[in-house]
Amino acid sequence: MTWLLVAVAAQFILGTSAVFDKSILKRGFLDPWAYTFWLGVLGFFSVVLLPFGFQAISAPLVLLSFASGAVFILAILTMFLSLHRGYASETLPVIGGFSPVFTLFISFLLLKDQLTLVDLVGFAFLVVGGLLLFLSAGKRVGVKSISLIILSAALFGLSNVLAKIVFDNTNFITGFFFIKFGAALAVLTFLFYPRLRVSIAASRKESVPKNQFLYITNRAYAGLGSILLYVAIFLAHPALVDATQSLRYIVIFFASWFLLKEVSKGKALAGKIIATFLVIAGFLWLGAISYSRSLPAPDPSRPITWGVTFSDKFTRELGLDPRETFTAIMEELKPANVRLIAYWDEVEKERGIFDFSELDNFMETANGGGVKVILAMGMKTPRWPECHVPSWTSGLTPEEKEVAVLDYLKAVVERYRGSDAVIMWQVENEPFLFFGRCPGRPDGYLGGEVALVKSLDSRPIITTDGGETGMWWRTAPYSDIFGSTMYRRVYPVSIGKYVGVVDYPVSANFFRVKEKLTRFIIGDYEKPFIIIELQAEPWGEKGTPELTYERQMEIFSLDYFKETINFAKDTGFDEYYLWGGEWWYWLKVKHNDDRYWNYTKELFESN
Repeated sequence: MTWLLVAVAAQFILGTSAVFDKSILKRGFLDPWAYTFWLGVLGFFSVVLLPFGFQAISAPLVLLSFASGAVFILAILTMFLSLHRGYASETLPVIGGFSPVFTLFISFLLLKDQLTLVDLVGFAFLVVGGLLLFLSAGKRVGVKSISLIILSAALFGLSNVLAKIVFDNTNFITGFFFIKFGAALAVLTFLFYPRLRVSIAASRKESVPKNQFLYITNRAYAGLGSILLYVAIFLAHPALVDATQSLRYIVIFFASWFLLKEVSKGKALAGKIIATFLVIAGFLWLGAISYSRSLPAPDPSRPITWGVTFSDKFTRELGLDPRETFTAIMEELKPANVRLIAYWDEVEKERGIFDFSELDNFMETANGGGVKVILAMGMKTPRWPECHVPSWTSGLTPEEKEVAVLDYLKAVVERYRGSDAVIMWQVENEPFLFFGRCPGRPDGYLGGEVALVKSLDSRPIITTDGGETGMWWRTAPYSDIFGSTMYRRVYPVSIGKYVGVVDYPVSANFFRVKEKLTRFIIGDYEKPFIIIELQAEPWGEKGTPELTYERQMEIFSLDYFKETINFAKDTGFDEYYLWGGEWWYWLKVKHNDDRYWNYTKELFESN
C-alpha cells in the first residue's frame, strides 16, 4: 500500500499547487511559456539527490530518460496554455480524466504489466467523473482549447509510461535525476527563440518581490509533489498512479471555489458534486483493489472444513429420491458438516400442524454418520424461489405472516434443540438480498426472529448474505456467525437474456477486503466468517434439469469446478459449504458421470 499513500500525498500537493498556479497566472505573473521555463530549469536542482544512490546506466536509457523529461515539459506547457484559457476547476479535471486513459493505452503498447478488468472499473468512474466536471461548467470551449487539453493528457500519459520503463531498469534516484535533467535541457531550447527570451527575461523584471516569493514557494511545494508522484510510479503501474488524480480533482474543485471564487450554481454545481462522488467512488475502488493486492497470501496448509448444503426440494426437481440421495452423500462422500433446510411450506402445510418426518430422517442419517448440521429456517431459505411460503398464508398481512413465521421457528427449534448434531441455527437466508419471489416483510423482522431463537436455545446463530452484491454489514450484526455465498459464474436474472451467463469480475482478495471492511464497519473483529454457499453446480438460462448435459458441462466443467475450489481456498476462509451435492449424484446415476462425485469425495477426505 506504500505507493497509494505516496500517490495520495502527491496528488493533494499537486492539486493545491495547481490552484495556486491559476491564481498567479490570473494576476498576470509569468505567461505559460515563461512559467514552464522556470519550472523546467528547477530540474537541474535534482543533482542534489545524486549522493543518495546514483548508478551508471546505458546511453539508450539516458536518452529514454531525457525523452520522458522532454515529453513532460510539453505536457506541462500545453496544460498551462489550456489553464490560461479557462477555470482551474474545469480544465485540470479533464486533463486528469483523460491522462489515465492515455497512460493505460500507451502502457498496453509499451509495458509488459497490464491492469485487470477490476482496475478498469475504477478507471471508468474517474473518466466519467472528469468529463462530468468539465461538462457541468456549461461553457462552450473552442476547438483549440479542447485540442490542448487532449494533447496535454496524451503527453502526460506518454511521459508516465516512459518514466516507468526507466524506473524498471534503474533505481529511483538515478531515473529521477535523468528525467528531470532531460526536462531542464528541454526548456533551455526556449532560449533559441527571441520572443521567448524576451518573455522569460521580462517575467523576471516584472515580478515584484511578493510574487517572486509566491512563485518560488509554490514551485518548491509542487516539486515535492512531483517527486512523490514519481516515487509512486516507481512503485506501481503508471496508469494506476495516474488514476489517483481523483483526489487532485476534488482539491481543485473545492480550492478553486473557496480561494479563487470560481463559483458554480444550479445544474453546474449539481453536476460537479455528482462528478466528485463518482471520482471518490473510483478512488475508493482503486484503493480497495490496491489494498487487496497488498494482503499476504492465505496459509495454504491451514485446516479447512468442507461441508455441503442439501435440499430435498431440488433433489425431487432432478427426479431423484431425497432419502436415497442424502444417504449416498453422507455415507460415500462423508462431508464434515451439512446444511439442512426446514422448508416452512413442507413442515407446516396446514397452520399449526407440523410434519417433521422427512427432516427427522435426514437429521438421523447425519447424526448416525457423525456429521454436524446447520439447520436453515425462516420464510426465505435456500433454493429458488427463495421464499418458501405455505399456501394458507396467502390472505395474511405481512405482520400476520410474521407472527406465523415465529410460531414455525419456535416449533423447529423446540423439535431439534435436543439433537447433538445441530451446531448452529441459520435464521433466514440472505434476508436483505433483493433476489427471489418474496412477499413484503415488516420492519425489524430479522431482529425479532433472532431474538426468539436465542431465547429458545443457546447454540450460535448464523445469518447470511450474498457474497458479490450483498451488503454484509447489514446482516452480520444480527448473528454470532456470518455466512457469505460465493458464486463465480451466474445467469443474471434481470439482464440475462441480453448478456447470457457471465463471470463476476472479482478476485479472491475481493472477499478478504470485504470481510475486513465489514468488520471495521460493525466493530467486530472476532466473529467467525464462513462461506455458507460455494457454487459447485451450473447456473444457466434455465433450471438445471431443463439444461442439456452438454450445456451444463459448458457452463460448469470439471476443470472449472477445480478452479473454483482453488479460488475459494485463496479467499482465506476456513469453512466452506458446497452448493450442488444433489447435482453430482444426478450426474452419477442419470448420466454415468461420476467425475464430480469422485473429486468431491477426495476433497472431503481432507477434512
